[in-house]
Amino acid sequence: MPMVRTSKVRWVVAEDLAGAGARLARHVAACARRSVRARGSFHLVLAGGETPRALHSALVHLPKGAVPWRRTWVYWGDDRLVGPKDPDSNYGMARSTLLSLVPIPPAQVRRIRGELRPTRAAVADYERTLGPLLLAANRRPAFDLVLLGMGPDGHTASLFPGSPLLRATRPGVSLVPVSPDPPHRARATLTLPALRSSREICFLIAGASKAAALRAIAARLPRGSARYPASLLLGGEGPPVRFYLDREAARRLPSDLKVEGRQR
Repeated sequence: MPMVRTSKVRWVVAEDLAGAGARLARHVAACARRSVRARGSFHLVLAGGETPRALHSALVHLPKGAVPWRRTWVYWGDDRLVGPKDPDSNYGMARSTLLSLVPIPPAQVRRIRGELRPTRAAVADYERTLGPLLLAANRRPAFDLVLLGMGPDGHTASLFPGSPLLRATRPGVSLVPVSPDPPHRARATLTLPALRSSREICFLIAGASKAAALRAIAARLPRGSARYPASLLLGGEGPPVRFYLDREAARRLPSDLKVEGRQR
């Protein structure tokens, strides 16, 4: 079957995760400066998991002033519903590897308060936090840049294959009572319409375990599939999407796909 290409999706490959993170960091900085020039602020959604550590390190080591942190607001696409000091907290990881090391005003860090109970209270609290952004999402993008990762099964944020949350029709925050992915803890996640309400989406993906899902997603463009939730963010009326990959993750991409940095 011939590859269906879309100009709204770009694929960038680096030798390893550190290289992919550095490429993405430079792009984040450029997006931030452009957003501040155009609108006076930069609204950034961070990804969870371990892969973003490489991006965070690269952002910290950019030249001073490369990112206008004092004009930046930070959010999360998802988080485990735990306290901020819990080792499973996406916020906790980002704070130790990025946010405590850059001059961003604390009031502009809008975390998911996962320690609230019952768990639905944490979801409702975060939806209230995002309220003004989400209410305006039908007129303009809520965010300037959404950063995401992807699991070997194609899940992104905490949107898993076959989940009823994939049918959400409005920008909002949803509860995942028990995650099928370790650690098996309750999570809060932005819905697909909320993630799509961005001027751009960037994935950072590493490792051979992701290669099969990436090949399947690339082969289905511009159509998406609930079997691979990350694919539902591509194509249609959604924002432009960039994939930043290491060579192991990119190893099975279709040969006729235009990929920056692929070795022939």
